[in-house]
Amino acid sequence: MSKKTESRLAHAGADHPIVKPAKIGVILTNLGTPDATDYWSMRRYLSQFLSDQRVVDYPKWLWQPLLQLIILSKRPFSSGEAYRSIWNNELNESPLLTTTRAQADAVRAEVEKAYGDEVLVDFAMRYGNPSTDSVIQKMKDAGAEKIVFFPLYPQYAGPTTATANDEAFRSLMKMNWQPAIRTVAAYYDNPLYIKALANSVRAKYKTAKTKPDILVCSYHGVPKRYLMEGDPYHCQCQKTTRLLREELGWDETEIKTTFQSIFGREEWLKPYTVEEVARLAEAGQKNIAIMSPAFSSDCVETLEEINEEIFESFQEAGGEDFMYIPCLNDTPDHIEMMMAIIKDELSGWI
Repeated sequence: MSKKTESRLAHAGADHPIVKPAKIGVILTNLGTPDATDYWSMRRYLSQFLSDQRVVDYPKWLWQPLLQLIILSKRPFSSGEAYRSIWNNELNESPLLTTTRAQADAVRAEVEKAYGDEVLVDFAMRYGNPSTDSVIQKMKDAGAEKIVFFPLYPQYAGPTTATANDEAFRSLMKMNWQPAIRTVAAYYDNPLYIKALANSVRAKYKTAKTKPDILVCSYHGVPKRYLMEGDPYHCQCQKTTRLLREELGWDETEIKTTFQSIFGREEWLKPYTVEEVARLAEAGQKNIAIMSPAFSSDCVETLEEINEEIFESFQEAGGEDFMYIPCLNDTPDHIEMMMAIIKDELSGWI
């Protein structure tokens, strides 16, 4: 496929700006990451994250004084400690950033095989860097007139998929000439996603000395109120677990859905993972496996929260074998799934 070069339109005058060859962009986007683990880096990141009204929807007049004066005076220290325990010191970045870059690199290689240089691939973060705004602008500057915006959240939720899309559209609001944009829908029941999850379970179970009594599918939590207000996240999580169980050919007693990362005082989706693993241990299920189907990449919630806080809860309740099954990350079948979705979204554009 021959490469197109910048040119001036044939009918344009000498003062007309150079026009770049038309391209299509694909942007993978994830939650985000602090730039470092020190207090001020963590504070900037947490302030951006927790100021998002998709994440915390309390009135600003009530929430911001509490956030800026109380929560952010303490939480950057504890969050920084959590990040330091999992930090990629070799690259001086969070594992989420390392993995998302690897996913984008793998997808780019496959896209180049399929489409040559007509389709550009990059990645962005909703919070932190590289920012959504900067990556969309970079795509546009490179000639992208159409963009597939791909939030890497299998299950839709207001605080994840919706806020990622919000940020993309805010970027377009600044542009005189906006690229056309397609947002990728949640893929919680995509057969290739379910197959990839099942393959990761089978592979990990083969390494277990003792077969786990139960597999806990731990999803990131949201307030229960969101479900009552119509957010489909809870239902989509339940369906992912059911489809995974059916793909594995298991009985209902062999798998369970729970929710982690509770914040604040209101009731969140239950059962809470940290409590449920203790209950399982006390009930005699001493050997468990746990995975996080809501996360496309391992991050602080999986590498630190599950492998430390949740593991400790299980162990203190008498649990014995605790096996964590990593996220799909940049495994080949995960990249295959992403490519199938991208090819579908590109239909009619290329």
